[in-house]
This record gives sequence, structure tokens and C-alpha cells, in this order.
Amino acid sequence: MSSSPTLFTPPSDLACVRVVGSFAELVSTPFADGVNALCWPRTLAGDFDAIAACVGPLDEITTLEEDDLRSLDLTAAGRLARETLIADLRLLREAGLAPELNLIPAYPRADADDLVPTDVYSFHADSAPVPTDTYLCSYTVAASEGLRPQDAIRHADLPATRAKLLEAYGGADDAGFASWLTENFYDLHYVAAPGAQPYGFGFGHLWRIATDHPGSAVPPCVHRAPATRPGQPPRLLLIS
Repeated sequence: MSSSPTLFTPPSDLACVRVVGSFAELVSTPFADGVNALCWPRTLAGDFDAIAACVGPLDEITTLEEDDLRSLDLTAAGRLARETLIADLRLLREAGLAPELNLIPAYPRADADDLVPTDVYSFHADSAPVPTDTYLCSYTVAASEGLRPQDAIRHADLPATRAKLLEAYGGADDAGFASWLTENFYDLHYVAAPGAQPYGFGFGHLWRIATDHPGSAVPPCVHRAPATRPGQPPRLLLIS
């Protein structure tokens, strides 16, 4: 069976996260006063692990559409999970979003010799040229993690890393260098401050997190995908 979901109760010092009581509140609540992540806690019934088991082994990230879900031969608990997944897809689509339900055996990893790791296993912020947010829900295997804004340090702001980036850039630390960082996504990846404690997104909870976009009233939500372990089943994730 899937990992048992529990209601999300943020620690008292997690001022960047606000818990909401409905999908309507999740969609409509503005990010403000340092809150850059909203969580709609849910306890979901059904066997979500059965979805991956029924699909079978995968070598790459696979998107499941409603027809794919309907074609699966599932137990009663699996069917209950399937109906929840379809309902979640429709809920986000009706809100004007473009959700994907993905089975993820692993994400591509950055090369070990990269100056800054730019894969999703690294703490990072999503970005967009226009105001938009990221929605996500983990159903199985492992959940995403977030960092408090005060605990997130850009790789490019670490003196030793910045010196290496400047050497690779071959120029001065000026506006051109800042644009080069952006072009290579180096400005979106972070390291946790010493002693920082990431917070987990949990299973079954639907999140809306702030992105890095022009005019944003809050810092982006810095987060990362969970580590992939050999032999584990694909992770089931809804994202938009």
C-alpha cells in the first residue's frame, strides 16, 4: 500500500508556509508577508502504489493520461486511487492549469564536474517570465522538500563557487555576468545553510509554491526532488 498520509502541520517556525482548507483557497490566496508556499492537507484513500505496479518497469519519465489510468487492471483499492488521480487532474484543468501526472523512475542528473548542479535533485527555484505558480502533489515513494528562505543560499553567491563561475565566464562581475548566470540557470540553484532543516511536502497534500518571476511579492519557494534509490518503484507525482 502507499505511504500513509498524515495531515500537514507546519512547525511553529515555518512562517513561509500557510495551510489552507480547500482547493478554492489554495488557488485564490495571494503570496504575501513572506509566505511563499501554500498547502492544502489531505488524507487520501486507496492504493496509489498499485498504479506504478500495474504500469510495470519504466526506463524514463512517463506521463499518464486519463485513458492510461482507465486501462489499468486494478484492485478495489487501486481503483479508488485512480479515481482520486483523475479527479485531481480535472480539478487543476478546470482552474485553467496544465497538470501532468508522471511516473518518475529517475530524473537526469547533472555531471559531477559541473560548477553548479542544475538538476532537480539540487535545491532550486522554478522561474517564469510572467506571474505563475507551481502546483504539485506527491502520492508515492518519496516527497519533495522545501527550504525556508533564510536557509537558502544561492550557489552563485558562495565566494569560492562565484570565483570559479567568473573564471568560466571570462569577464567581470557585472550585468553581463548576471545574464550569463541566468542563461545557464546557475542563479536558480541553492545550497542549504549550515544546520538548516528542510521541511517535507508529505504525501497526498496539494501544494502551490511561488516561482521566481518579475514582480513577485515574495522570494521563490526553494525546493528539491527526493533522491532516487536503485530498485525503488517509480514515484507518482502530479505537477503543473
